[in-house]
Amino acid sequence: MSFQTVHILGVPFVRATMDDMVAIVHERVKQQKPCFIVTANPEIVMKAKEEPTYMATIQQADYVVADGIGVVKAAELLGTPLPERVAGYDLLCRCLQLANEHEYRVYMIGAKEEVVQAAAQHIRNHYPNVHVVGVRNGYFDWNDKTIVEEVKQAQPDFVFVALGMGKQEQWIAEHIGMVGRGVWMGVGGSFDVLAGVVKRAPELWIRLHLEWLYRLLKQPTRAKRMLALPRFAWTILKQKVVGK
Repeated sequence: MSFQTVHILGVPFVRATMDDMVAIVHERVKQQKPCFIVTANPEIVMKAKEEPTYMATIQQADYVVADGIGVVKAAELLGTPLPERVAGYDLLCRCLQLANEHEYRVYMIGAKEEVVQAAAQHIRNHYPNVHVVGVRNGYFDWNDKTIVEEVKQAQPDFVFVALGMGKQEQWIAEHIGMVGRGVWMGVGGSFDVLAGVVKRAPELWIRLHLEWLYRLLKQPTRAKRMLALPRFAWTILKQKVVGK
């Protein structure tokens, strides 16, 4: 299955629905081929636009999906619409459902030790047929090759990496080829949600496209990061006017 792409400030988003992505993920798992997925919101787009090395990393991904209503609205404004938002946390949960249905193997990397362990226990409790074949916190030497060797030996179907924006995509890009199988995806703060440390926005806030505001209210320390949102909107408006 192949998809058309929509370029937003240089980042190539796939024109795919959530169901499309789940279908292609399942296909890649069955083929035992490596697959690199980036769930990109406006913050990631702006970071990629401003940092060429990060843009190069993003462009190595097999699929970049629109994790953020701002990306969907930007695509519409630029006349290259995307079918829908594919939220990273929701895609993670759909992957876990898929793994539960088919008894697939999951490796988890990132977050604090107590958080990743609690997230792994949540998966065991709610997705009992998933084989959690590896759990490692995010505090390790980047050059420690024993980690990727452990991943390779575990033969995972999914590798979820929660090292934070930028670092997780770079780590995946550098190591996915060494393992040669599995669907790899950066999941940001999703382990915190699975672990119950952070509460996701209520459904109403999500439907109103205000999940970003809910997170800001709950985590005021995100305020500096949120400055990327108005910069993204202004950059898109300028592109609309200039026509480039």
